[in-house]
Amino acid sequence: MAKRKKTTMWKSPAGAVAVILLIAIIYILAEQPENDSPGSSTETGEQVPADAPAKELIPVELVRTIDGDTIKIRYGGKEQNVRYLLIDTPETNHPQLGKQPFGEQAKERNRELLADGEVAIEFDIGQRTDKYGRLLAYVYVNGESVQENLLEEGLARVGYVYPPSTRHLERFELAEKRAKDKGFGIWSIEDYTTESGFDAEKAEQSGEISETINRKGTEGPFANCTELRAVHPKGVKKGHHAYSERLDGDRDGMACEAS
Repeated sequence: MAKRKKTTMWKSPAGAVAVILLIAIIYILAEQPENDSPGSSTETGEQVPADAPAKELIPVELVRTIDGDTIKIRYGGKEQNVRYLLIDTPETNHPQLGKQPFGEQAKERNRELLADGEVAIEFDIGQRTDKYGRLLAYVYVNGESVQENLLEEGLARVGYVYPPSTRHLERFELAEKRAKDKGFGIWSIEDYTTESGFDAEKAEQSGEISETINRKGTEGPFANCTELRAVHPKGVKKGHHAYSERLDGDRDGMACEAS
């Protein structure tokens, strides 16, 4: 009886094809770069996904405060305007809208916050500039959100929400709600704040608070804490232009602080 010729898989036609495919796969993997996922690289070479949240704030030099939601900074070796992401404050000197109630208050409070420490910005994952060439960013002082403070004090509304730049939207909406529930600032005038901006006609039709604002602005002196809190919901510290010992009942250096 003749012996059967012994064969292996590797010597069969199917085996040869498998070997060729295996060699091709090994070659492709060897040529593949270590980091080929979409996104941008950090200075250290670490690959960052396109939708990753910022890990660090970017320190910048403040040049000046333009209004409640816009500042000028020195960044990237030149002066650039920054439009605050996700908020809107009343106008101070708009060509069509003019000066709106609480516009000057928002600008003044923005200036106060920015003068209180180190300024930094944070970009979101969407566009970094608007059609006017302004940077779009979140702004911080000593790590604390300026936008959130303005919303909390009723000097800004949540607005200009353009996904995907919505990283802090939920926090901002909660801050806005707290101010609205307490009737602070822009929320003290019924129907003044709308989904598209601010209705100056409603402000003109309002009563005592708007008259107080038009008369006193941010300067004071304020007759009582009701008037002062309409402009500065959290009260003011000693040294602030609106501070008065008469309104600092417990003499703790804070006039009309919120209880």
